[in-house]
Amino acid sequence: MVRQHRLFVLDSSVLMHDPAAIFRFQEHDIYIPMMVLEELDAAKKGHSEVSRNARQASRFFDDLIRQAGDFDITDGLALKGILPVVSEQDEERLSGKLYFQTQDYVRHLPESLPSNIADNKILSAAIAISEEREGTHVILVSKDINLRIKATVLGISAEDFFTDQALDDVDLLHTGIQELEPSFWEKHSKEMQSWQEDGRTFYRIRGDDCKGWFPNLFLHVNDSSDFQAIVRKVEGDEATVEYAKDYTQDKHGVWGISARNPGQNYALNLLMDPEVDFVTIMGMAGTGKTLMTLAAALSQVLDTNIYKEIIMTRATISVGEDIGFLPGTEEEKMAPWMGALMDNLEVLTHGDGHNSWEIGATNDIISNKVKIRSLNFMRGRTFLNKFLIIDEAQNLTSKQIKTLVTRAGPGTKVVCLGNVAQIDTPYLTGTTSGLTYAVDRFKQWDHSGHITLTVGERSRLADFAALAL
Repeated sequence: MVRQHRLFVLDSSVLMHDPAAIFRFQEHDIYIPMMVLEELDAAKKGHSEVSRNARQASRFFDDLIRQAGDFDITDGLALKGILPVVSEQDEERLSGKLYFQTQDYVRHLPESLPSNIADNKILSAAIAISEEREGTHVILVSKDINLRIKATVLGISAEDFFTDQALDDVDLLHTGIQELEPSFWEKHSKEMQSWQEDGRTFYRIRGDDCKGWFPNLFLHVNDSSDFQAIVRKVEGDEATVEYAKDYTQDKHGVWGISARNPGQNYALNLLMDPEVDFVTIMGMAGTGKTLMTLAAALSQVLDTNIYKEIIMTRATISVGEDIGFLPGTEEEKMAPWMGALMDNLEVLTHGDGHNSWEIGATNDIISNKVKIRSLNFMRGRTFLNKFLIIDEAQNLTSKQIKTLVTRAGPGTKVVCLGNVAQIDTPYLTGTTSGLTYAVDRFKQWDHSGHITLTVGERSRLADFAALAL
């Protein structure tokens, strides 16, 4: 079936979100209103991700113009040849052209809309180009909800930018846990093999049930056996499964922290496993994400010396009004954003049975091993043998997540924490969050693991508030 040719009018919010968006529409054409170029120019100054994206989008436009040489701007620019493609099929699909607005279209606006507003100028261009190109389906693409609403009211098709969307619905994201039927063992007992190696218990299971499994998926049987296991390897319809370590017992506690529910037990299995380089933990407030991660980090930095130090960072997105510029060093500027991490460090270092001298000595040791870093200074860095904690990762874009994770050098473990129900970044949703993107893309990798925590352990008040409010 032949796909209908389309022309996509891009809003500046799309290019500031993904400067390579012009290459994401395959055989369809792209149209850039003049107001979008003005907004990119206004946003190019600064060191923020938005500013960098605005500059990169302008570079792409400049490269395309240089590649075309002598040409008539109204004929459009071929989109091939700037970005490397993955395959010949991708290059063949990228057959659309890029068009720029070359005349004023204010007259196409209804009288009820002021013509001096940037969004309305973009709407005017979209209306005009749809009238000029009869038979072409014109679609306005924007991350701005209100602009999409106004476009729809004026009869212009409008869509969000979905190319970086990992899933259609965040509820489809895997939780990292799979419940097995009580009859599972009876069904597979004949062909199942078991053995012990270095004090660890393994099982080899065959059957169609194994085909949908992936590395570091947690399995449990819905019966009284309390069986909890981790999938270590999947090859077709055969899987190797390891019996999970029980961190609910005090003797297996991590820096005085024991798991209070199966989800926390699974999370600690991932956090304490040096073979798992990338861990993502999602869950509502009070599920213990930060506390367990810090406990595991301190244990592996101070007790077993697997990692040299702990690096903490997070997106600096305000929930309320911005408090303005902060004085001091990088760590001092980041301190107000790290309140949750500091609160949990206090819980871990102020345990029962310790006097003030012991607590002070512990805090001095920890202060030399825990470093707070800003996202703004991550580019170009390489972390060797570090335990990197990225808090509030739901507020990061997929590109920011890539920038951070690719900083990891040999021996570094990266842990992303977040709750996609609490996104504070404009233009991000649960399906386009960098955290969701990372969980989905790392699912099949042997050295990554994910867990979604659902049971709150902070207090009965916090648990009820998280559900009721």
